[in-house]
Amino acid sequence: MNELVALIGGLGLLLPMLAGLALLLYLVPIPLWIAAWASGAYVGLMTLIGMRLRRVPPTTVVTARISAVKAGLEISINDLEAHFLAGGNVVRVVNAMISADKANIPLPFKRAAAIDLAGRNVLEAVQMSVLPKVIETPKIAAVAKDGIQLIAVCRVTVRTNIDRLVGGAGEETIIARVGEGMVSTIGSAVSHKHVLENPDHISKHVLSKGLDSGTAYEILSIDIADVDVGQNIGAKLQIDQANADKQIAQAKAEERRAMAVALEQEMRARVVEAEAEVPRAMAEAFRQGNMGIMDYYRMKNLQADTSMRDEIAGTDDKGGGSTT
Repeated sequence: MNELVALIGGLGLLLPMLAGLALLLYLVPIPLWIAAWASGAYVGLMTLIGMRLRRVPPTTVVTARISAVKAGLEISINDLEAHFLAGGNVVRVVNAMISADKANIPLPFKRAAAIDLAGRNVLEAVQMSVLPKVIETPKIAAVAKDGIQLIAVCRVTVRTNIDRLVGGAGEETIIARVGEGMVSTIGSAVSHKHVLENPDHISKHVLSKGLDSGTAYEILSIDIADVDVGQNIGAKLQIDQANADKQIAQAKAEERRAMAVALEQEMRARVVEAEAEVPRAMAEAFRQGNMGIMDYYRMKNLQADTSMRDEIAGTDDKGGGSTT
């Protein structure tokens, strides 16, 4: 019984000691301190403990400092810690500085940190400064002065301009400016054949405009990859204009026809109105004695004779039409 109590008491003392030792090793990363000291990138134990308390991973910061020191770069541990607390990627910044130093590209820590905090990949930017990138524009359609449409695609070779990386425009601006330059160059050509024969004139003219101004890149070359002949826009516009003129003429002719029909109906109405006045005039002539009864009968006979002749003539026309 006494042995069991002693064993429980020993475990009770051992567990707090183990917990304290684990906490001590967590707060004071001895292996990391030894690695930094052995690499020539010494970091004090109190600094490592302060990183733990400030919730900065010592492994990330110290490893980045060791890499920088081994590459011959002197970056203070406070700068690396401050950059991490600002939301930056410490490892990527250090790797970018090492790559820039090996390529003889001046890149101080403040500039690299600013580029990283601006949301750009500073390591990719340095790599693009060493190995230029080729950007292919989408198909760009433009119309020469002779009305023929040309569809061109070009490849733009760019490299990163470290000095303008913060605040400089991106690839979209380069593509938009190159497209605008191609459209203006093709549009100023007298004939599409001239463009097809000398496509390098497009690249030379566009390259001379300094399209990389205000961007994060430097344009090295602009090469025309493909030029295709599209539609005859001039002829199409002329056809559309002719159809529009035709419709306008038809509308005006329809307007004139409608006015003529309206005028004809108006004249017929006047005739009917005048015919309606005939009986009234005859009655007035009877009252005044200007017209006798025999005159009236002669007029009625003349009307009956005219009506009979019209009916006979109409019958003959119908019969003649049926026989033929």
